[in-house]
Amino acid sequence: IKLGFLAHTRVTNGFIQGYCATRRVTDARRVFDEMPRQDTVSFNSMIHGYAVSGDVASACRLFEQVPAPTPVTWTSMVAGLCRAGDVGSARRVFEKMPERDLVSWNAMISGHVGNRQPVEALCLFGRMMEEGFTPNRGTVVSALSACASAGALETGKWVHVFVEKNRLRWDEFLGTALVDMYAKCGAVELALEVFTGLRARNTCTWNAMINGLAMNGYSAMALDMFRQMELDGRVVPDEVTFVGVLLACSHGGSVDAGREHFNMISNKYGIGLILEHYACMVDLLARSGHLQEAHKLITEMPMKPDVVIWRALLGGCRLHKNVKMAEIVITEMEATCSGDHVLLSNLYAAVGRWNGVEDVRRTMRSKGIEKIPGCSSVEMDGSIHEFISGDKSHPSYDDIHAKLIEIGGRMQQQGHVTETTEVFYDIEDEEKEQALGHHSEKLAIAFGLIGGPPDATIRIVKNIRFCMDCHKFAKLVSKIYQREIVVRDRARFHHFRGGTCSCNDFW
Repeated sequence: IKLGFLAHTRVTNGFIQGYCATRRVTDARRVFDEMPRQDTVSFNSMIHGYAVSGDVASACRLFEQVPAPTPVTWTSMVAGLCRAGDVGSARRVFEKMPERDLVSWNAMISGHVGNRQPVEALCLFGRMMEEGFTPNRGTVVSALSACASAGALETGKWVHVFVEKNRLRWDEFLGTALVDMYAKCGAVELALEVFTGLRARNTCTWNAMINGLAMNGYSAMALDMFRQMELDGRVVPDEVTFVGVLLACSHGGSVDAGREHFNMISNKYGIGLILEHYACMVDLLARSGHLQEAHKLITEMPMKPDVVIWRALLGGCRLHKNVKMAEIVITEMEATCSGDHVLLSNLYAAVGRWNGVEDVRRTMRSKGIEKIPGCSSVEMDGSIHEFISGDKSHPSYDDIHAKLIEIGGRMQQQGHVTETTEVFYDIEDEEKEQALGHHSEKLAIAFGLIGGPPDATIRIVKNIRFCMDCHKFAKLVSKIYQREIVVRDRARFHHFRGGTCSCNDFW
């Protein structure tokens, strides 16, 4: 009888798990309530199902009914809340756990990573190590992903050494995560070294290398890597592969190559075109001055263009100072974030149409749209330091401000003139220079000069696009102070060496 009951419970739990996996939580709860007696697996499955479906309140109520929660029960709650996007609640549950195992730590770390909180993930990873837990493969993949997102190269290198010392097997998944980390931290040479040494590569591994080369400005190498992938024959390109290929064409300004590969996607490989393919192609055409062709491509898309695609066209309008096309774009698109209006406002300012600037800002105020503040982060001594434009709260701000004054003086000796055309208001040039002087990447660069070794590369991750003045600033700093500066902005990497940038001022 007991064996029959256990078998029935296992089968019933299988139904509950199946219903939850397909988001049929109501059916799962019906089966759960009809059980003569629920066990831990029953509760864990239902809690996870509720949390993943977004019904956090029901998950919490059921969690409180569990007679004796095990670490698995707690972890189910943490993982479910993370998947539902409620990381704050997940972290509170995690901190209340009477006992944690490695699975619990992995769930919380990957939850932070999956919800775009890489700094929090790395802090928790460090705390896990301090409490005596040894990372496994899952922990390592999450940690490398967090390092990639945060641009934390030194921490990523430590994880690499950990893998080597503990002789974890370099399969396609771990190898791909390491290639991706190095590429997204701007360390292309190390990414290539790892890629070359991998015995097993899948499509994702090739994609990580192609995309990594493309975003770092190595357009020709990225296209050559794609040709090697084709010749290899053991893996087949997918839609992500062509995002990297088209990104390489875009960053290199290779219009003909872009058109060729864009047509190749469906004609040669039978792959359906996705929004990202169109976004890359529109960006390439728009920044190369083919604004009409870019607009025509958008109007002929089989799916609705998203804000990224419209912003790509608007960015080309800004670059080529085509106000008429920019106004058409704004009227056609559904403005869902501040970047669209900011670009148009910048364009009006660049051509001196201050009435237009004020009209855009009035529209932004009426729609409740706020400009996204610039934020830059830099890794120093194993910690991530974040700077927001205009913020003076960093403990080293006085030293940073003094360094900026010193840099400004040395730049004036070099004949540098501040680029003020992208400042919104029709204000005096001196005020514009002061506004630009507190941009987040300038604060981060100054901190890198005073806080690290004199020959260390300064690596910065920025949430929005470089403005023209900050780009010139970084070039001159790299020349005057003989320091390499690597900046990852919203779209690509900029490698500054000796007064030049890898983007060749095409971004």
